[in-house]
Amino acid sequence: MSNISRRELITTGLAAAAGVAGVGALAKIASANGLIPPDSGVLYGTGESLTYAAQRLLTRHSMAQEFSRDKISAKPFANEVNTLPAEFAPLQAGGFEGWRLKVDGMVARPKAYSVAELKLAPSQSQITMVACEEGWDYIAEWSGVPLEKILRDVGVHPSAKYVVYQSIQPEWYESIDMADALHPQTIVAHTMNGTDLPVPFGGPLRMRVPRQLGYKSVKYITRITVTDDLKPFGKGLGGIDSDNGYAWYAGI
Repeated sequence: MSNISRRELITTGLAAAAGVAGVGALAKIASANGLIPPDSGVLYGTGESLTYAAQRLLTRHSMAQEFSRDKISAKPFANEVNTLPAEFAPLQAGGFEGWRLKVDGMVARPKAYSVAELKLAPSQSQITMVACEEGWDYIAEWSGVPLEKILRDVGVHPSAKYVVYQSIQPEWYESIDMADALHPQTIVAHTMNGTDLPVPFGGPLRMRVPRQLGYKSVKYITRITVTDDLKPFGKGLGGIDSDNGYAWYAGI
């Protein structure tokens, strides 16, 4: 990524507000810095590209707000999920002993982690908010393994650009760029409010990406794939939600 000052970005942003020439200048900055999201070609792609580029250049290392324990929601809302596949019930009945999180793609050492292995690994806890695009939210304490530690364990190829994560629900997948994948608050969560992650909230394993809207925190994850190209996944737009018209980058 080339160097760019906050002053340059802000000045160009003001120009964008003034007209088409400014938008073109911002687009050039985004392209020069390799900040073109996978949904840049959709109807509102220009706006998605500019939002993503501005967020990455200005807030790449920012932290999602963390809350005190007294702010944890008394009744967190578990949104409805599609019917889980038949193999989920026997896995749940067996205490998820047979559940595996496979990590593959552009890595030196593909692995499959059991839930027990992840629970024994060094973990991180955070009290953060799940904010849904539908307007509801709740605050909970999440504990799990930082995704960065998993990626370091498998040895990510230097040219990798994205991490794709897949639910046991075969159609349900999302992806994030390496900035969010390596961010210290991005975790594979296995615990919620001090107990095993409840099934309605994505147990046994859920991705938590607190710097983005809730739909990026996919439930029931079974596979993580490191890649430099999102075209082979779904419609090539980076996730089931962007395949269906939502923004791929959903920063908050």
